[in-house]
Amino acid sequence: MKKVLIGILVVVVLGIFWGIGARNNFVRLQEGVNQSWSQVENVYQRRLDLIPNLVQTVKGYAAHEQDTLLAVTEARAKVGQVSGAGLKNTINDPQSLAKFQEAQGALSSALSRLMVVVEKYPDLKANENFLDLQRQLEGTENRITVERKRFNEVAQQFNTAIRLFPGSLIAGFSGFKEKAYFTAAPEASQAPKVNFEKPK
Repeated sequence: MKKVLIGILVVVVLGIFWGIGARNNFVRLQEGVNQSWSQVENVYQRRLDLIPNLVQTVKGYAAHEQDTLLAVTEARAKVGQVSGAGLKNTINDPQSLAKFQEAQGALSSALSRLMVVVEKYPDLKANENFLDLQRQLEGTENRITVERKRFNEVAQQFNTAIRLFPGSLIAGFSGFKEKAYFTAAPEASQAPKVNFEKPK
């Protein structure tokens, strides 16, 4: 009887230590997700910081392209509104992440239109300040892609860990919730339309 009690006590103690270890692992993985999300925020912030200088530079050469410049400015403002509204909760809520992605996508689209407008202005394309800003923006866009990919990878590790049994019991008891993923924009599945006909 004494051996049975000791055996049960050993199993209980081992179970407690396993539970503590599992919970600590979830905390470590969650902090990895939070750190990766901070990097995503940093590169998006870098892009936001570059936009006013880019708009000012283009404005000096292409002042009558007000619609395009206004679209970029408004898209940047919308990103600021979405970012300011509980950004930390964004990674825990797929709908918040979708809104964040939508605002960032609208800004990317506005920036693309701005770059098309720039093609009409050879003097602007030769401006050293503009070229430097354009290079920085291109580098930032590349970093955004890399950081989003890294975020999805660590979120996937975390989500897998909290869903696997028996760790899912500890995760559920401790309140760990799945993290949302970045997804491709809906238009990414459609091939771009190319028209080689000369305008009449």
